Amino acid sequence: MIALIAFPAVFGTACSKKSEAAAAQRADNAVPIDVQPVTTMKVDRTLAVVGTLFAKDEATIGAEVEGQVEKTLVDFGDRVKAGQELASIDTTSYEALAKQASANVAKALATADNAEKDLKRVEALGQISSPSDRDKADSAAEQARAEVKAAQASEAIAKLNLERSHVKVPFDAAVAERIASAGDFKKIGEPLFRVVNDGVLKYIVQAPERYAGLVQKEQLVTFTVDAYPGEKFEGKVYLISPQVNTTTRAFAFGALVPNAERKLRANSFARGELILERDVPTAVVPLDAVVNFVGISKVFVIQNGLAKSRTVEVGRVFDGKQEILSGVKPGEAIVVSGQSKLYDGAKVRVKESNAKPS
Repeated sequence: MIALIAFPAVFGTACSKKSEAAAAQRADNAVPIDVQPVTTMKVDRTLAVVGTLFAKDEATIGAEVEGQVEKTLVDFGDRVKAGQELASIDTTSYEALAKQASANVAKALATADNAEKDLKRVEALGQISSPSDRDKADSAAEQARAEVKAAQASEAIAKLNLERSHVKVPFDAAVAERIASAGDFKKIGEPLFRVVNDGVLKYIVQAPERYAGLVQKEQLVTFTVDAYPGEKFEGKVYLISPQVNTTTRAFAFGALVPNAERKLRANSFARGELILERDVPTAVVPLDAVVNFVGISKVFVIQNGLAKSRTVEVGRVFDGKQEILSGVKPGEAIVVSGQSKLYDGAKVRVKESNAKPS
């Protein structure tokens, strides 16, 4: 009887030891990991862009009169002010034509004055003068007036041509190219110089059409160029294309970039970002938490002692932190070490250093 009573006690003790051993084995099978919670930080919401810097104003200065180039006063690289003379074309001939036109005006005015006097004399005679005399005097006066107007118009054209024979720049600019040389014969419209206004540049970029509702005028654009590594330049959006390119599914917008120091050069390539929104609370995780494989970014989230694989959309990197655009929420516990041994649904054991105090 004593033996029968003792047997269940011994059997129960043996079963208990087996259960403890099994539990210990299961614990040993759990992967040791370090965890950290998903946190948030305030960052600017941006859109990465690439584009080209163009001169705000660019023009090819052409000949407005025909003739031989007498002299050129500037060369490429020279900076010029609005209204400054760049070259002269056959000015002696156009000065002579202007003087001739002025003389013709004086002659026409004198003829018109005599015609007016004759008309007044005929009118003063009243009934004594014949109708034909009055008609003749009236016609002569009218013709003289018309000749004055024609002479004055010719004079205006001659003076305009004289002014145009002195080639001038229409805005503050830098000479990008001198095309003409002294002695060249130029016809109207033929190019003489190419000038650019590099005091203000246009940064023109393309953006995906899904951002069409987010791009607004006056938004800040920052960018860098290869000529000045590490230095940032900025401008503000001032024009937005009203249409989307059907091939690229993108639309263009441009930012005005002040360039008072002339460090930036037109037609340079630039990489930058458009700031869509300031200080947006954004989920971030340590860089070590993100696992990249065949172009897919994942993290392991801890749920009820198990590691759950979660695909995430990553953004920028800030001081060792990876921006997470979607896939996890602030406060969730994620694995930051030991991922190489993990799989979806794997049992885990948080290391002592990470364990929360009870």
